[in-house]
This record gives sequence, C-alpha cells and structure tokens, in this order.
Amino acid sequence: MQTATTAYPARPITPAALKELRERDDAGRPAAPFTDTEGGAPLRCCLRRSEPGERIALVSYAPLRRWASRTGATPGAYDEQGPVFIHAEDCPGPDGGGLPFTNAHRTVRRYSADGRILGGRLVEGNEGGAGDEGDPAAFEAAITEAFDDPAVALVHVRAVEYGCFLYEVRRDQP
Repeated sequence: MQTATTAYPARPITPAALKELRERDDAGRPAAPFTDTEGGAPLRCCLRRSEPGERIALVSYAPLRRWASRTGATPGAYDEQGPVFIHAEDCPGPDGGGLPFTNAHRTVRRYSADGRILGGRLVEGNEGGAGDEGDPAAFEAAITEAFDDPAVALVHVRAVEYGCFLYEVRRDQP
C-alpha cells in the first residue's frame, strides 16, 4: 500500500472505540463478525485492506459524534453514522503514519472545533491503479489546504461512491 508522508497523518478508529464497536456499534446493534473470503475491505482499525480469510465486521460508526463527546463540540445535524469495516478482534493498528486509500476519488470534509462542516473538496485518486496506489501528494495537498484555514479543527476523508468514512485527520496531532 502506498501512503504519503505527511505532517497530518491519518488516524484510525481508536482502540477504545474499537472495543465498543466490536460489542455494539453506534446504531446499537451487536457486531456480526464474518470471514472475509475475498479480501479488499478498507479496514478503519489498521488503515489497510483486508486479506482473504481475515475475520472482520461491518459496523455502524459515528466519527464526529465520538470526537464531539471528547471535545464538547455540538455537531447537530452534521452527526452522521455509517458503515465501516474493522477487524473482528484486536489488531496492531497501522504500520505507518501516511495517508492510505488514495486509489480512488475521495472527499475531504472540513469541520470546525464546534463540529460544524466548513466545506469539502474532491480529491481525484488513480482509480485505475492497482491496490491502494494513487497520488498521495494530491491528498497531502488537500489536507494541507484544509488546515491553512485556522477555523478547521479536523477533516474526514470519505469515499465518494458511498460516502463512507475512511479516516480522520486532526490539526492537533499528538
């Protein structure tokens, strides 16, 4: 998997949130793990694609709601939840600190510190590329551009075709 080296690395779903999601997702449903026979599912726990034979789960996740609960933000109508793939059991997390899933068109949504959407940008990936290869530099530029606006506290990178959350990038990286 190709990733961009970046000042603003992708953040996977936190281990604490993953533990909760593996029991009950953000829609209140119990997780239903299954064996991925084909592979290729974008895993939000380790920010890579699944391999055939891995045990994964498709769960409902509300990333802005979880961020807001830690920061005191009130996202109101911008509080979305949607499907994400995660490993069914604990995993070691991402291998690196880059920007994954650059192989397709993505949206970079900008959010303020109070949880309101400030806009977004389409980033064109290399949809004909193999695996996760694309143009990581285009993603780095879009995220840098987002954080050039001092009102932007975090961004979500989402799939264009389904709107699914892929990962979060924060201004206040650890």
